Amino acid sequence: MRLKLVAAGTRLPAWIEAGYQEYARRLTAEAPIELVEVAVPRGMAQGSQERATQKEGEKMLAAIPKSAWVVALDVTGRSLDTPALSRWWATRQRDGRDVVFLIGGPDGLAEPVLERADERMSLSALTFPHGLVRILLAEQLYRAISLLKGHPYHRE
Repeated sequence: MRLKLVAAGTRLPAWIEAGYQEYARRLTAEAPIELVEVAVPRGMAQGSQERATQKEGEKMLAAIPKSAWVVALDVTGRSLDTPALSRWWATRQRDGRDVVFLIGGPDGLAEPVLERADERMSLSALTFPHGLVRILLAEQLYRAISLLKGHPYHRE
């Protein structure tokens, strides 16, 4: 089983890369994570946000293996606490399919991307910058897996 994060945004600030890499490194033993960055289209004519999001979405869809379980991170998605995320991860492991998480750009995920997702998950009702979501997701996955392994990282 492989874990992939397909995320909008390239050339993000160094602190985002450092934060993400810290948790990606911690995940390596249990669930190596591959990051695929998709450029956020810029410089299009006014009124073309939808076209830019569609273009971004096409690149995201191309990065998803056909048989993968796809999770779209979306504010309207299902919200889980840490124990529930840990149980969710255990279910995904039993399933054995690759898991792909999708993080959209400033305007969210394109409709075809949302339609491709097997489920939608929300990290919070708050809105976060798409770069920061990488760090939050990697940390929460590390926390959930640590909980499954009985590691004392998570405390209630």
